[in-house]
Amino acid sequence: MAQRILVADELASEGLQALKASGMEFDEKIGLTVEQLAAEVGNYDALIVRSKAKVPAKVLANPGKLRIIARAGVGVDTIDLDAATSKGILVINTAAASTLSTAEHALALMFALARKIPAGHAHVSAGPAKWEKAKYQGTQLAGKTLGVVGLGRIGQTVASRALAMEMKVIGYDPYFSGQSALDGKVLLFRDFDQFLAQCDVITFHVPGGEGTKHLINRERLFGGKVKPNLLVINDARGEVVDEFALADALREKKIAGAAIDVFVKEPPAQDHPLFKLDNVVLTPHLGAQTDEAQTAVSVDACTAIIAYLKSGEIRGAVNAGGIKLDLPPDEAPLMGLAQRIGMLLNGVNEGGIKQITLRASGTRAPKHMNTLLRLAAVELLRPHLTDPVNVINVEHVARERNIELVQIHEPEPPQGLVGDIVGVRVVSAAGESHRILGTVYADGLPRVLRIDGFAMDMVPEGTMVVVLNKDQPGVIGTVGTMFGDAKVNIADMVISREVQKDGTAHALMLIKTDSNPGEDLVKRLKASPGIVRVKHVELPKRA
Repeated sequence: MAQRILVADELASEGLQALKASGMEFDEKIGLTVEQLAAEVGNYDALIVRSKAKVPAKVLANPGKLRIIARAGVGVDTIDLDAATSKGILVINTAAASTLSTAEHALALMFALARKIPAGHAHVSAGPAKWEKAKYQGTQLAGKTLGVVGLGRIGQTVASRALAMEMKVIGYDPYFSGQSALDGKVLLFRDFDQFLAQCDVITFHVPGGEGTKHLINRERLFGGKVKPNLLVINDARGEVVDEFALADALREKKIAGAAIDVFVKEPPAQDHPLFKLDNVVLTPHLGAQTDEAQTAVSVDACTAIIAYLKSGEIRGAVNAGGIKLDLPPDEAPLMGLAQRIGMLLNGVNEGGIKQITLRASGTRAPKHMNTLLRLAAVELLRPHLTDPVNVINVEHVARERNIELVQIHEPEPPQGLVGDIVGVRVVSAAGESHRILGTVYADGLPRVLRIDGFAMDMVPEGTMVVVLNKDQPGVIGTVGTMFGDAKVNIADMVISREVQKDGTAHALMLIKTDSNPGEDLVKRLKASPGIVRVKHVELPKRA
C-alpha cells in the first residue's frame, strides 16, 4: 500500500513540489479542527504542520498508521511530544532552516543600531527643515568587541560573520566545552560578568528558562559592570533581558543603545517604556521572517518526511523516535531514574559540562546503558541549549560541544550497595565533579542513594531544593524558619553529613516542598550564614 502524507498547514510550493517529485501520495487539508484532525490522522503515515494546526494528545489517541510528524519551523509547542513518544511517533522540526535568516537579522539589528539608520530614515522622510547629519552620527563596528551569548548554530553563524567584519568576537556558553570556539578565533569566558565587561556589543542566542533569565538586569546595568558605549541585541527570547531595567538604563545613558526583536509579552503593551526612547531599534519578532527561511522550512520538512518514510533516515529529531523505550515493566522504571538523576544533577552542578559518565551494575541496568546515559544527558543539557535535544540527537549535540559521553559496566555495585545501581557523574569544564547514585526498588519507585559523598534514601520527585551547608549548629533551624516565613511547606527532607578532605564538615539537605520556593526565598537562603550552595529543581511528580 502506498505511503500517504497529510499536509495540515499551508506550505511553500517548493515543499509541495518535493512531495510530488518523490512519488508519494499526499493530501492538503488546511484548517482542520482538532476533532477533524483526530479523525483523519490515522489514515496517513506522516503529518506535516506549521503553527496553526494543533496536535494535542487527543489527536494522537488513535494514531492508526501515523509514524512521523514534521513541524515546518522550530517550535513544537503545538504538538504533544509525550503523547507522540508514547505512541512511537517520531516528531521532527526544521530548526536549521532558519539559522541564516535569524543570524542575518541579528546582524541587521546591530548595523541599524550602530549607525542609527531607523532614526536617520525617519528624519529624512519627514522632510526635515535642516539636514542634521551630526545628530545621527553612529559608531563603527570594525575593531569593536562583540560578545556572543550562546554558541549554537545561530550564535556561531553570527560570530563567523562578525569576524569577517573585523570585529573581535568573544563567547559565553557554559555548556560549550573548551577554551575557544571557531578554530580558536572566539575566546570563551566562564564568568558572565567578566565576559560582559569586555563587550562593546552583546548579542543573545540562548533559550529561555531559569538559567538565562535576565542575564541583562538592573544590577549589571547600573552596577558599573558594562561599558557606557554598550549596544544590546536580543534576537533570542524576551526574558533574557529585563526590558524595564533596560529602558531605564537607556534613558539614563548607562548604555548606548538596544535593538530588540523579542519581548516577554508579544505584542508588548502600548505603554511599554522602550517605545518612548530614541536610542532603540524594535522589530516584531522577525528573526526567521524571510522568503528564503519560510521556503526552506517547508522544503526541509517535506524532504525529511520523504527520507524517513523511504529509508528510515532521521533528520531534526525532537522526541525519542526510533530509540526503544518500551522496556519490560520491571526495567522501565530505570529510565525514569536516569532522567531524574540528570535533572537533580543540575541542582548540584554549576558551570559548563566536559564529561557525563554513566556506570551501571546489576542484572537489568547494564542492558540499557546507552538509553540510560542518553536520557540522563538530555536532562542535564536540555535547560541550557536553544536547539532541541533528545535521546536521538543528544550524542551529536554533545559531540558538537566537546562533551564526552561515557558508559561503564560495573561488575559489582559500589561498596555498601546492592542490586541494580545507576550512577551518573558530571565533570565541569573547570574540573569540578559531582555524582548521583540511584536504584529502583521492588515497588517500582526510583530512589536517590548518594549525592557525591552524602548517603540518603529518597524518591526524587516534584519540587525540590538542594542545600549544601556547613555542618554547624543552627543552620537547619534557620532553613526551616525561612521556608516557614515564605509560606512554603516542607513535605519531606533528608539530611546527610560528610567530613571533607580538609577536615571541615558539610551537610546536604534534600528538601521536597509542596510549592515552588520562588526566587526571593532561594536568594535569601544563599545569603544566609553557613549556606554554601542552594539550587531549586523541578522533577516529575510521582505517577
